[in-house]
Amino acid sequence: MLNFDGLDTHEIYMHRCLQLAELGSGHVAPNPMVGAVLVYDSMIIGEGYHMQYGQAHAEVNCINSVPEASRHLINKSTLYVSLEPCNHFGKTPPCSALIIEQGIPAVVIACKDPFEKVNGTGIQRLKDAGVNIITGVLEKEALEMNRRFFTFHQQQRPYIILKWAQSQDQKIANADRSPVKISNAFSDRLVHQWRSEEAAIMVGTKTALHDDPMLTSRLWPGKDPTRVVIDKNLELPSILQLFDQSVPTIILNYIKQDTDGNNSYDKIPEGEDLVTATMNSLRKRDLTSLIVEGGAMLIQSFIDKGYWDEARVITNEELLIKDGIPAPVLKNTRLLNTEKLLTDEIRYYKPHDQLK
Repeated sequence: MLNFDGLDTHEIYMHRCLQLAELGSGHVAPNPMVGAVLVYDSMIIGEGYHMQYGQAHAEVNCINSVPEASRHLINKSTLYVSLEPCNHFGKTPPCSALIIEQGIPAVVIACKDPFEKVNGTGIQRLKDAGVNIITGVLEKEALEMNRRFFTFHQQQRPYIILKWAQSQDQKIANADRSPVKISNAFSDRLVHQWRSEEAAIMVGTKTALHDDPMLTSRLWPGKDPTRVVIDKNLELPSILQLFDQSVPTIILNYIKQDTDGNNSYDKIPEGEDLVTATMNSLRKRDLTSLIVEGGAMLIQSFIDKGYWDEARVITNEELLIKDGIPAPVLKNTRLLNTEKLLTDEIRYYKPHDQLK
């Protein structure tokens, strides 16, 4: 339960916007998660959130939710929204125009939208129409919730999460790559939840060959991320589960640029490193986030280049592998949180320079 002690009225209603926005997690990318609440005389008369990519935005759903008996109050109410209303025609009409059309006199906004077709123009349009605007209410919380969206548009790359499971002695596999179960069944389900929340998932050549992963969210009721695999010389066997056409899959390689059903072959430009090639491939497809699940060399390459935003490390505290493949080594990090799932401890990290 939220503790509203010490919060002002604007923050209380914005908290509700953020609660609603989170309901769109895993369904709205590459759009941001957005929630909206319409308030008349300290009473919520409408609320909504962006539910599905390509469908109505939060403001539309909020206004449409107002019951007939209260619709005469819309032009006397304050609209709270967790992100600047859009100001362009995309898959839906601009929300700024709807707000003006409905005669809403005041709008409280958590943060500005960095998307180039918005980026302050929604706020300016509302101001020009005489709407009273307040911005920056719970801005930090709103930025954190949509960190994938903001990273994608401000840094021109997907938001990158590194994930691996390791033994107590920091090994991720046996030396001969023979099968070894590291994380337990509860952690496995959590990992599949994580997958359902991200736009793409990636493994390297050796992980694809030796583990033959599906990289789906089958243990969690959510969507499957787009799969990404490195196969420089197109030597991976076609019978691998990654190539089963069940999920869109990007194959980064040096040989060809082609499409075969759900499998897309992206030729890496000469001289471009794999990390940069990965980010460029995802960006051109509007894939706003990536979870990198292995192997150790691939994860380490992201770490060494400084291209990562979160790391989630699962450690089986009762397992020793001894003669095994060492886990990646994080640099410049700060531990954010830990949680325990039976034998597994999960540690969450961010780069130190992102924590300000």
